[in-house]
Parts: sequence; C-alpha cells; structure tokens
Amino acid sequence: MTIRGLNHLTLTVADLDRAVDFYRDLLGLALRARWAEGAYLEAGSLWLCLSLDPTATQASRTDYTHYAFDVAPDDFDALATRIRAAAPIWKDNRSEGASLYFLDPDEHRLELHAGSLASRLAHYRATGVDIAIVDG
Repeated sequence: MTIRGLNHLTLTVADLDRAVDFYRDLLGLALRARWAEGAYLEAGSLWLCLSLDPTATQASRTDYTHYAFDVAPDDFDALATRIRAAAPIWKDNRSEGASLYFLDPDEHRLELHAGSLASRLAHYRATGVDIAIVDG
C-alpha cells in the first residue's frame, strides 16, 4: 500500500465570504459547494476546503511552511500581476522557476509557481547544489 497523493487541503478562515472571493475570483478556483460553515473549491486535482472559524487568527509565522499552486508558464505573469495588486507579498523568489509568494486574507502563506519537481531537480543538477537526488 502506498499514498497516492494529497487528497485535499483544509484552511481555517475567519471570513468565509472574503476567502471564497479570494480563491474563486482572484486565483480562479472553481467553487463546487458551499454551506454556512465552509466551502469546497477545486483547481485541477486539488480539492480545497475552507472551514469557517470566526475566532481564527493566523499567528505570525517565521517558518517556510506554505502551499504552492501550479500555473502554466504562459499564464504566470498575468496571474502574478493580479495577485500583486490584491495580496501582500511575504517572500522574494530565490528558487528555480517563476514563483510569487503571497498571503491570503487569513495570512496563510501561498505560492504561485510555474515549474515541476523535474525542472527543480534539473536545476540542482545543472548548478551543482549539494543535494542527494534519488532517481529510483
């Protein structure tokens, strides 16, 4: 038995309407269901659950924990421009590929990324980064 992948991601939000607007209208996720305490949205194979907790606050984080959304390279610049106009940036991109690190309205750390694990590993191989790459 093996894990097949990530089934879904649940984020606690303080304002459900604001969160749905952000993920649907700004990021383009499809709203699939909504109820008083939550919503399901979808992007590709990602199933995102927004769970309402009006008392929730995202403590100021200093770690690198974040959630990265995949975007086609041809769409990156247009979507990044929209995001920069509507959301705070929390980190400058210093990694391989096009990335934009931004916050949602509840200060969850997000990333917009154009690239793949294969392109990241190829970058490490080409630049001689001291990393053990397991090919099997």
